[in-house]
Amino acid sequence: MEILIVLFGRQTNFTIAFTAGIGENNIKMRKDVCSSLTYLGVKLDEEKNNVRGEERIISADDSKVQVLLVPTNEELAIARETLALVK
Repeated sequence: MEILIVLFGRQTNFTIAFTAGIGENNIKMRKDVCSSLTYLGVKLDEEKNNVRGEERIISADDSKVQVLLVPTNEELAIARETLALVK
């Protein structure tokens, strides 16, 4: 599972991005993680979170922390890196 917490400026202003296989496809896991971070102001929108593999903001509009769902394409990244090496 990959969860990326990025700090921008002050520590009170950050974004959480769920990515890779589990992060982009496991609705319950994202809900559980966000539920454990409510003390930071994380508020998940259940309806926005009810999706798999689609880039979108899944935090509630009034969340103090932006939560993103970011699909990855590891195979494409590997193919591009391999092509660059063999050229």
